[in-house]
Amino acid sequence: MRGWKTILFLIISNTFMTFAWYGHLKFKDYSWGKHLGLFAIIVISWGMAFFEYLFQVPANQSGFKDNGGLFNLVQLKTIQEAVSLTVFMIFTLVFFKTEKLGWNHLVGFSFIVAAVFIIFKK
Repeated sequence: MRGWKTILFLIISNTFMTFAWYGHLKFKDYSWGKHLGLFAIIVISWGMAFFEYLFQVPANQSGFKDNGGLFNLVQLKTIQEAVSLTVFMIFTLVFFKTEKLGWNHLVGFSFIVAAVFIIFKK
């Protein structure tokens, strides 16, 4: 159960972080965001990133083997990267409909999935 909690929290965390890093690129599509300056965008993104940390820190705390979790540090980071790319790909397809994922993106992502398998191999 603890492993699934870690993964779920990393998914939530990466969702907030993806919106903080890339969501602001859509602000101009809304009347309230058309004239925001860079500083305002940074503050809004930073506010979103705060929520990322509310899930990322507990995910790593509970998932780390030295704290009774299932994963070593390299495994935690590998899970986080795979989750991050998965969340990013979904975000891109849903919110940036003009962006297309090509075969090369899918092959690259497959290599990352293979890396997860290799890193978890005993």
